Amino acid sequence: MTYTLRFVPEVEEDVFSGYLWYEAKTRGLGEEFLRMFYACAAEIPGNPLLYPKVHHEFRRRLLRRFPYAIYFMIDKGQIIVFGLFHCVRDPRTIRARLRDRGKRKRL
Repeated sequence: MTYTLRFVPEVEEDVFSGYLWYEAKTRGLGEEFLRMFYACAAEIPGNPLLYPKVHHEFRRRLLRRFPYAIYFMIDKGQIIVFGLFHCVRDPRTIRARLRDRGKRKRL
């Protein structure tokens, strides 16, 4: 099956926040973070079932090199990315944000 990839609007803020943090640490590292995010996101539609469910229907794809994870859901032939979160965040906080973003998507 061919899946289309789309992002909820809040993901842009998640990605930009990570970019700014890494770019402030070392010039060019933020750019590498962006490349890694988009490369990993682009791999998901090829085999989305490869990634484990971590909260109801939400699946998680870990980034290479950076301690972040992409959270997504498969819905009617689409891969919908709901968030990019740092892996040290409290899992309860991540679940709450995913729930909120998932509810808004369904409205």
